[in-house]
Amino acid sequence: MNDHDFRADSDEGKSGRGAGGDAFDQISRAARDASSKAKETASETATALGDHFKEVLDKEMGRHIGAAGILGGSLKQAASDLEGQSPIAASIVRSVAGKLEQFAEDFDGETVEQLARSASDFTRRQPAIVFGVAALAGFFALRAITITAANTSSPSIQPSDPGPQHE
Repeated sequence: MNDHDFRADSDEGKSGRGAGGDAFDQISRAARDASSKAKETASETATALGDHFKEVLDKEMGRHIGAAGILGGSLKQAASDLEGQSPIAASIVRSVAGKLEQFAEDFDGETVEQLARSASDFTRRQPAIVFGVAALAGFFALRAITITAANTSSPSIQPSDPGPQHE
């Protein structure tokens, strides 16, 4: 077989592959189009699910903020009831109630994104308060755990009652 025969075989392969190559190109294009459409559909579905999730979360957050306002009103009533017995405790409860009601008014109708932004802004403006509250919460959590651990009794390894002694 010489160079001319090889080129001839090669040219036949190209022309024979031309029809197969066109079919391969069409299949390849169809696969790319299908892949593209699948990605687009998945993206649209993820966006719709994300929007739905945000909407549900915003509604739930609104309910909880409303509950904070209701709790504030209840605490004010409790402060009035406490006034006769302990004016100092009533003052503290009234202050907490006012803060809760103010919180509910300030954040009523805000989205989760807006609340997160507000929390982030507060953390940037008052980092000492945030770290102080976190440290205090950690201290109380540790205390609660150690008290709980101390109150749980482990079984004694000593015999409880050996029974009547025989002599």
